[in-house]
This record gives sequence, C-alpha cells and structure tokens, in this order.
Amino acid sequence: MKNIMFGDKKKKLTDSERSLISETVSIEGTINSSGAIDVAGLIKGPVFSKEIIIRETGSITGSIEGDHVEIHGHLDGKVSGQDVVIGSTGTVKGDIEFGNNLKTENGADIDGYIKKTNKSKSTLTGDFLFKKKDKKESPETDERPEVVNKEALV
Repeated sequence: MKNIMFGDKKKKLTDSERSLISETVSIEGTINSSGAIDVAGLIKGPVFSKEIIIRETGSITGSIEGDHVEIHGHLDGKVSGQDVVIGSTGTVKGDIEFGNNLKTENGADIDGYIKKTNKSKSTLTGDFLFKKKDKKESPETDERPEVVNKEALV
C-alpha cells in the first residue's frame, strides 16, 4: 500500500512543492528553493531553484540558476540552467549558460551571449539551503576577536 499522505518521493514536483510569487508581490533579496518557483511578480536579486518559471507578467533583476528554466516574462541578468526555454513573450538581457537544451521560440528577445557548458549535473541539491560552513575554510571569522586592550575590561 502506497503512503498517500506523504506522497512518493520519486514523483516529479507536485503543486505543494511549487511556490508562486504572484503579480501583486515584489521581493528584494536572494531567493533559494529546493522545489519550483513560478514568478508572476517582481524580484530584485538572485534566484536559485530546481525549476524557475517567469510568467508573462513576471520580472527578475538578477541572476537565476536552476535545472529547468522557462522565461516568458522579463529577465535582466545571467541565466544558468540545464534546460532553458525562452518563450515568445520572453525578454532576456544577460548571458545564457545551458547544459542540455536551449529552446527559443519565435519572438523571444535575447541580448547577451549564449554558451553551452560541459556541466552535466546540477549543483543544486535539497540541502543547499542550510549547508553548514566548514571551519577550515575561514577559521578567523568563526572565532572571537582577540582583545587588544585588556585594561579596558577591568
């Protein structure tokens, strides 16, 4: 018997793993998701997600990175993805980097360089959101600063 409540982890993305940034929403900052993001509103800042769809009303100013990227709205920044689709209503002002497939529909507006990369697998994983820093990388920042004037503490 299949556990219906929690679903099958091997299935494709479901609606519960999708996030919608609606037309009435404006966000400034970095967005990270291990699921999918549909953007119908405005975002200022980089977006990292497994799947990113910019709808016709959506606009992102900043770089985007995902396995599957569809742009039907406006992007002002770099695109990095395995499969990238620029729809007929899509506008990209920035470079496009893709690993597998690039599809551009009639009417797509692209102002930037297009490059196929040799990266066959995405660097995005489910735990990239909460990755702990390695103490060996930056030991100075993890420790307390040395007290220079010890008399001032007395």
